[in-house]
Amino acid sequence: MSDIYSVFTLGDALITFNPSETGPLRYVPNFTRKVGGAELNFAIGCARLGLHSKWASRLGGDEFGRVIYNFARGEGVDMADVKFVEGYPTSLNFKEIREDGSGKTFYYRYQSPILTMEPSDITAQMFEGIHIIHLTGVFLAIDPKNLAITKRVLEIAEQLNIRVSFDPNIRLKLWTIEQAKAAYMEILPSVDILLTGLDEIQLIIGDASKGALEKCAADFSISQLVIKDGSNGARVFVEGEWYEKEAFSVTPIDTVGAGDGFDAGYIYSVLHGYSPEASLEFANGVGALVTTVSGDNEGLPYLKEVQSLIRKEAVIER
Repeated sequence: MSDIYSVFTLGDALITFNPSETGPLRYVPNFTRKVGGAELNFAIGCARLGLHSKWASRLGGDEFGRVIYNFARGEGVDMADVKFVEGYPTSLNFKEIREDGSGKTFYYRYQSPILTMEPSDITAQMFEGIHIIHLTGVFLAIDPKNLAITKRVLEIAEQLNIRVSFDPNIRLKLWTIEQAKAAYMEILPSVDILLTGLDEIQLIIGDASKGALEKCAADFSISQLVIKDGSNGARVFVEGEWYEKEAFSVTPIDTVGAGDGFDAGYIYSVLHGYSPEASLEFANGVGALVTTVSGDNEGLPYLKEVQSLIRKEAVIER
């Protein structure tokens, strides 16, 4: 693991139940237990690429909380700021996967342990040695007070001159688009790197044209505005110029977690000084590999796997 570059993220994690069969959830008889959560997926993705990855969270003081803790620690994630909470059950979700790899998620996160986190829990010491802080809209959506926690993180980031990346990761099952937009407007002025889906930015600013995107970047002083567009590839607006890169051609099995993997790949690239086009290519590679494996984070690749995909190297099976 590299000690040169370190990333920090915070958010809820869940036990994810993956269906044994594709199709509507009501017809699925069995499930496999997995671990998920947008921010934890990002943390694991960064760790597998060789970054020092730190995740802050709260877990239920139950068996499922132990499953998540042991799994993340086993992936090399720094768990110093993860605490167990009694009386709050670890969050759950059930996934529905269709034949084309698309899916739905059904959340059961009432009284999530993350609700016990307060702004006062966020201290400058947590960010010692951190180079980039990554935040998502999922954490903001879980509870209104998480906006104050996020603002505390951003305040420390400004004090310590740490760059901030943000993925809106809109979850309309958790809040309304009006609530999301109101929170984002308070966050975006502090964001250096915005990693958003094309459909998400359309919902946030009401217009996904190049002109509107450029105005968004200028209005909020966003240095890198990254647009993720799935199989259509990705593009980034940086220093007044657009750069694009096509997606890798793969057969998707499960698209959940691909955006989190893309984020990890892009942040890795930025930290290592990649050009805009090379950053997009690397991030596209990570996202593509995630979709080839069932599960939220099982397909997150190691560095050599991404490099092999980019270089089109054949994999020797035996």
